[in-house]
Amino acid sequence: MRHEMRAEYAEVDEADEAGGPAGAWPVKTWHMVRPGEEEAMCGRVLRPDARGLSEAEWGRTPEPFCHTCGALYLRESP
Repeated sequence: MRHEMRAEYAEVDEADEAGGPAGAWPVKTWHMVRPGEEEAMCGRVLRPDARGLSEAEWGRTPEPFCHTCGALYLRESP
C-alpha cells in the first residue's frame, strides 16, 4: 500500500487566504493520507490543493509530523 504525505498549513488571516496558492503558505504539520482518500489518517480534513510528498520523505522534513498519522502509518507499513 502506498501512502502520501500531505501538508496542513499554518493559520493565515483572511486577507492572505484570498491571495496565492496553498503551496505558498508555511507548512504547520505533515499528515499521512491513504491511497485514494482525501482525509488524513488522523481524521483531519486537509485542503484539496495541499502540497504532497512521497511517503519516503517521512522524517526528513523540517516541519513536524502528526503523531497519530505516524502511529497509524507504522501499523500499516511493512
